[in-house]
Amino acid sequence: MSKPVLLKTEFKDLALFRRGKVRDVYDLGENLLIISTDRISCFDVVLPSGIPDKGKVLTGLSVFWFDFIKEITRHHLITVDVDKYPPELNKYKADLAGRSMLVLKTKPLPVECVVRGYLSGSGWKEYQQKQSVCGISLPGGLRESEKLPEIIFTPSTKAEQGHDQNINQKYVEDLVGVELASRLKKISIAIYKLASAYALSKGIIIADTKFEFGLYQGQLIIIDEVLTPDSSRFWPLDQYQPGKVCPSFDKQFVRDYLETLDWNKTLPAPALPEEVINITTEKYLEAYRKLTSKTNLI
Repeated sequence: MSKPVLLKTEFKDLALFRRGKVRDVYDLGENLLIISTDRISCFDVVLPSGIPDKGKVLTGLSVFWFDFIKEITRHHLITVDVDKYPPELNKYKADLAGRSMLVLKTKPLPVECVVRGYLSGSGWKEYQQKQSVCGISLPGGLRESEKLPEIIFTPSTKAEQGHDQNINQKYVEDLVGVELASRLKKISIAIYKLASAYALSKGIIIADTKFEFGLYQGQLIIIDEVLTPDSSRFWPLDQYQPGKVCPSFDKQFVRDYLETLDWNKTLPAPALPEEVINITTEKYLEAYRKLTSKTNLI
């Protein structure tokens, strides 16, 4: 039997701020409460099956990275200690422990800050057709999963439904202004460089990742999750081979399984077999253990 999962929270006495594909966010007035559930989405569809411990891995890794990158940028995390949460949340401790964050309420910027260090995913598809990634020209002869000659910043829009749309730096400048757009690019690349070098020392390649930022009292800070298997492409270093698709510590295993089914990638989504659920859980946990050097989740 699979371990229990938390698929949804229903805190009726709290104001639901937003329910995303994975996170339930509640408005506490000056702050927000972010709960990472065990939901998993593939092809922009939330599956009926949850992945045990997934929400705790996302939270634990984000907490680890927020501290790791604090010299580069301020973050929105206040605490993950449920004993320090407002008293009205005490009755929800069981659901909140290990998978929630009390955070500052910011004004989110309408940009996904994507950083790529390797040629994979949609970037590889575009490269094959145009020898570019998100409009950025690259040298010829690169192979799938190959390390890029230099790290590239490939921002996108933030879509509430469906796919984000790739945009260029000029588009970001028009959205948020030249100075802020420049800072988003600089900070995002700095975080990626620092984190990817560390991860490599732990046996993980961060092929690409995405960040979100917000403004708090006029100050730019990083928000949401950071460098998790949901927001990044993590590859095991010992299995890395350029020229083909690399195995990963994320939901690609679930995507690959779903591709074998006669499913049109719309609702209703199929349930996952227990074996697929268990293997996926272990992939998330392995990434957490390798990166944090901890055996226990927060």
